[in-house]
Amino acid sequence: MRMYQEKVRHHTGEIQDLRGSMNQLIAKLQEMEAMSDEQKMAQKIMKMIHGDYIEKPDFALKSIGASIDFEHTSATYNHDKARSYWNWIRLWNYAQPPDVILEAGSRPNVTPGNCWAFAGDRGQVTIRLAQKVYLSNLTLQHIPKTISLSGSLDTAPKDFVIYGMESPPREEVFLGAFQFQPENTIQMFPLQNQPPRGFAAVKVKISSNWGNPRFTCLYRVRVHGSVTPPRDSHLGPLS
Repeated sequence: MRMYQEKVRHHTGEIQDLRGSMNQLIAKLQEMEAMSDEQKMAQKIMKMIHGDYIEKPDFALKSIGASIDFEHTSATYNHDKARSYWNWIRLWNYAQPPDVILEAGSRPNVTPGNCWAFAGDRGQVTIRLAQKVYLSNLTLQHIPKTISLSGSLDTAPKDFVIYGMESPPREEVFLGAFQFQPENTIQMFPLQNQPPRGFAAVKVKISSNWGNPRFTCLYRVRVHGSVTPPRDSHLGPLS
């Protein structure tokens, strides 16, 4: 009987130790799960900073074949005053070509000065899409004020109009008029007019900026839609 009681006490101790180990393991698993949630949140924040949270196909990506139609795009602002402006805020490259707005990667390089600039507050850019697309949205992106070396967002575009284009002939179809609010950094604009047809190119025509009299900057333009007619393709031109 004594031997039996000793064995019971021994096994009871082992069970208690096992329970303690299990509790420690559960605590560690919960800690790891919490860390995983924090990491997911950190990744989400980083994606928001870099603009990757827009989970829509971008048909204006240079890497998949989109390009700039220079014939229907404003000239790049390449003036001595621009040189002095960018040098003043210590930027080494002040005159980027228009197709910089079509570039992206795992971490899009939306940094101060890595933009395309045109003279004044009125200009346009025409993007040949990677393929003919039934258009639905357009996204504009600008740097946040927190990293603007000049402390201002006055070079950001303000009022603009979007046109769908055929090639050839170059028929322009009005798709909507919008206003970009630079405080939001990244804004997606649902097109006001979504005709049941695909377009080979998109024109973004800017009529004002947020106050800079010398030039306007575009950092990133994304064009969204589908290669097949959407289910709500009954939407036609605005009356």
